[in-house]
Amino acid sequence: MSDKPDPKTAPDVERSRVLISWLWRDFLRNHIGVLILAVVFMAMEGAMQGALALMMRPMFDDVFLEGNSTALVWVGVGVMGVFIVRAIASVGQKTALAYISQNISATMRLRLLDRIMRQDGPFHQSHPPGFLIQRVQTDVATINSIWPSMLTGLGRDLITLVVLMGVAISVDWRWTLVALVGAPLLIAPSQIVQRFVRARAREARDLGARLATRLDEVFHGIIPVKLNRLERYQSDRYRGLTDNLVRAEVRAIAGAATIPGLVDIMAGLGFLGVLWFGGRDIIEGEKTVGEFMSFFTAIGFAFEPLRRIGSMAGMWQVAASGLERVKVLYDAKPTLVSPPNPVAPPAGVPGIVLDDVSLSYGDARVLDHLGLVAEAGKTTALVGASGAGKSTIFNLLTRLVDPQEGKVEIGGVAASAMNLGDLRNLFSVVSQDAALFDETLRENILLGRTDVSEAKLQEVLKAAHVTDFLPKLAEGLDSPVGPRGSNLSGGQRQRVAIARALLRDTPILLLDEATSALDAESEKVVQEALEKLSKGRTTIVIAHRLSTVREADKIVVMDRGKVVDEGTHQELLERGGIYARLHALQFKTDGPTADSAALAALDPNLSGSAAGAAGFAGRGGTSLLSRIFGRWFGQ
Repeated sequence: MSDKPDPKTAPDVERSRVLISWLWRDFLRNHIGVLILAVVFMAMEGAMQGALALMMRPMFDDVFLEGNSTALVWVGVGVMGVFIVRAIASVGQKTALAYISQNISATMRLRLLDRIMRQDGPFHQSHPPGFLIQRVQTDVATINSIWPSMLTGLGRDLITLVVLMGVAISVDWRWTLVALVGAPLLIAPSQIVQRFVRARAREARDLGARLATRLDEVFHGIIPVKLNRLERYQSDRYRGLTDNLVRAEVRAIAGAATIPGLVDIMAGLGFLGVLWFGGRDIIEGEKTVGEFMSFFTAIGFAFEPLRRIGSMAGMWQVAASGLERVKVLYDAKPTLVSPPNPVAPPAGVPGIVLDDVSLSYGDARVLDHLGLVAEAGKTTALVGASGAGKSTIFNLLTRLVDPQEGKVEIGGVAASAMNLGDLRNLFSVVSQDAALFDETLRENILLGRTDVSEAKLQEVLKAAHVTDFLPKLAEGLDSPVGPRGSNLSGGQRQRVAIARALLRDTPILLLDEATSALDAESEKVVQEALEKLSKGRTTIVIAHRLSTVREADKIVVMDRGKVVDEGTHQELLERGGIYARLHALQFKTDGPTADSAALAALDPNLSGSAAGAAGFAGRGGTSLLSRIFGRWFGQ
């Protein structure tokens, strides 16, 4: 069993110890040199507070009461020196702490992003983008905000407090005990307040993640929001979450402010006691005015760092609530990893075999003892109703998920036996949603590669038909494509995705509804580019529009996670079954002369639309009209 405490059940002290240990081990000790320099500056600044308190005794006794002019000079120079040293130390420690805090937050964000990107598909399904953005940005920023205060509290304020208490004790230890009489009364209320603050801060962080998720969904779905007139609905939902966040944040801040407030109450009791006992000692001549002022100054200075240390406890609870969540993501381990001793990937253009593969998401059976063979260098199409498991096959091939039963082999090598990077280097994917980044067109095609010559790039652009629309862009390849490629049309985005795939030049091509969202003209251009792309590659196509897969070497028909039929377009039509029904449904037309499905069964080269056109020609239409309809519907 793990010896790590459960973050949800472990005591606050133990959880804090684990968090602080992690911060030191993974981040803070990497800056140990700068940290030592900061501590030196803190010690100097803290010592100057004590020195200033000590200067009060000669200032009052030697200068003000005795009128010693010599003492006036050296006391004045001494006080000036104290302030100069304190100023230099203050600037030095703040600069050093800023360097540490900014570098730690940057490192934490980078490492967190790296770990999140390496997580499996199920992780990203259960962690929406807004939630992850909140963790990487807001929670890390919250943690970053505590570094100066935490380190200052542990360094400068603690040193200052020790020095000032030393000065106070040197004057009169009894006065010091009286001044701190209220300290024990702080312990129990402080513990209660800290637990309250952490709970409210945790609630606020959760609400912040929900708000970020809501914004992400609204902005990405702004068109459906407008078309369905959901502006008021979404605004009300956001307002409700915001009200809850405001309430949680205010309660957390109020709780954090309670601790220094308790310190002030203690300070008031202490000063009252010191004035009572100290005043009597001075009146009776047992202490001088200078001694009292030195003690009073030391105690007065001491309560300010004590208040800051008290505030630090509340701030730590706020930061710890976010830090716990960051650490959970930081420690999350992906389940789909490369094997310890990976096998080399297959050479050449491999075939693909899925043998008796089963996969479930929870209680939902997605693939049920599925068997599938995609021959090397040929095109295999997957058709079937939504939910039949077609896209899941792509996820299995690229190991975004692993099957619970059966095996996946590529070129005779088990997918799970290969290094993940080597496995995914075998695939190029062109999907309906061509994911573009808010960068230039060139950057979206190269994707960080620096080994591509200009000649090779131009060859790819031409083959993918990107050169067809490139002159229309003001800055050519250096034109920004906008967020998610919003400056480009759907067909243009697809051609960019094809250019990426051509540049990768992998032996296996996966096409997932690559033309389903395009108009007829764009579809024709993209289809031509895809045909060039698939030559000499093992290609698997997912398509709902059967017109795009008629020429496939093999069409695999899926239903409820199983392969129920396979063959060529003509063979499947002649056999009837699901494929023939899908075909008849897609190409059905209203016409009194013949049923389109029957015509398609008699002549597979005629789709339902072409058959309807043929019937129209028999009633006086022309064969030209039939050809026009056939061409229009991709036949």
